[in-house]
Amino acid sequence: MKPFLHLNAQTVAQAVKSLVKFEGRARLNAGGTDLFGLLKDEFLPEYPEAIINLKSVAGLNYLKQSKGILRIGALAKLCDIAESPLIKERYGALAEAAHAVASPQLRNVATIGGNLCQDVRCCYYRYPRHLGGPISCARKGNGPCLAVRGDNRNHAIMEGRKCFAVCPSDTAVALAAFDARLVVVGPAGERRIAVRDFYHPLGNALERDEIVKEIEVPALAGRARQSFLKFTLRRPIDFAVVSVAALIVVENGVCCEARIALGAVAPGVIRATAAEEYLKGRAIDVESAAQAGELALAGARPLPKNAYKLEIVKTLVKRGVLGLPLETAGEGDAGGPCPHGNPERG
Repeated sequence: MKPFLHLNAQTVAQAVKSLVKFEGRARLNAGGTDLFGLLKDEFLPEYPEAIINLKSVAGLNYLKQSKGILRIGALAKLCDIAESPLIKERYGALAEAAHAVASPQLRNVATIGGNLCQDVRCCYYRYPRHLGGPISCARKGNGPCLAVRGDNRNHAIMEGRKCFAVCPSDTAVALAAFDARLVVVGPAGERRIAVRDFYHPLGNALERDEIVKEIEVPALAGRARQSFLKFTLRRPIDFAVVSVAALIVVENGVCCEARIALGAVAPGVIRATAAEEYLKGRAIDVESAAQAGELALAGARPLPKNAYKLEIVKTLVKRGVLGLPLETAGEGDAGGPCPHGNPERG
């Protein structure tokens, strides 16, 4: 690794001031599970002059319920979120998503803020310098998205524009289903951004000098059946090929509320609104769940090598709506592994 200045921020405000000072030439570090891989392999076109350590900010790792809203500090570790009795009881899909990330060793140091803000895993974006990289591309500000005509097995099938790399965050999928918001702090103060609006094809909604401080998760109005399903080839460590978070509220035998979020299919998290609207007022059964899977793909435009994701989306939505675990196959489910491997690890 190249030399850099290491700064221990004592407060969020101090971290913001440091970002302002370095004018885009500094990077934030929380758990470091993504950042230091980027630095060691020199994937980035420009090496940062400074690393601002957020672990030195005291008290930013909280998990607390306040006035019906779950508040999660950006430095809360994924292992603590996965094992929290409060989250497991009331926000089970989020606990499942946190538990689905990488390995226990990584979850013990990775933070939810870092998981939400991590960089994409595109094989072109992360092409190693020692093999001739880094490769210029649209996301780096110069050139087209090479995946469009190249290896696009793991890229977007929905809402891809300029860059087709998918959002790699598992927790973002569950949080989008809960209509969660991020509390972001910058030089101008605080603002709130819905998780479902946080991502765009070339990055996220953070300004250059902003930091994610907190996640706000509102409680559901009713008792919901919750699930988070993640399809990978090497389940303990892989990033998702497709993931789905489903929250279903049933009263008097019919669905009165449905929320379905899709991950690893687009540059951000997709809410399957057509499927959600279809389920409301209907009985939840195999037929309605399968139709929800079909409707979840509204607007999908797969690239030449990733159309296999369509069947996985249908299957995961169907199982999520029915409350079935990933291992349980139903009639009409896609069987066997997906035809294309995922070469990237968590």
